[in-house]
Amino acid sequence: MSVLQEFKEFAIKGNAVDMSVGIIIGAAFGKIVSSIVADVIMPPIGILIGGVDFSDLAIKLKDASEDAPAVMLKYGAFLQTVIDFTIIAFVIFLVIKLINKLKKQEPTPPAPTPVPTKEELLLAEIRDLLKERKP
Repeated sequence: MSVLQEFKEFAIKGNAVDMSVGIIIGAAFGKIVSSIVADVIMPPIGILIGGVDFSDLAIKLKDASEDAPAVMLKYGAFLQTVIDFTIIAFVIFLVIKLINKLKKQEPTPPAPTPVPTKEELLLAEIRDLLKERKP
């Protein structure tokens, strides 16, 4: 089997396609949530704590020189990322919880009774005949 045929089989399999769709939708969803966090949620939080923009919080480790920019420890950007992650994780939790709730809890159909084989039918008939013979 050629490499091209193997790749075609892999790419067309349902799992690979489903995973690709999930990654694409996840990336788009991540952008939406990041926008909500950065543009909707963080401004009021910044106002509540005194008008601080987290992304601007930093500690200067080394001043700028003629040939190099200042070295900054941007802990505000890190805090923003942690808050983004927390909110994204919470939103995903809520979405999964909603999806699970919306899924119809279909009752599992009862297992079909197994159809006896010819041998089992014959043995059952012999058993019944033997029961009839005994007084």
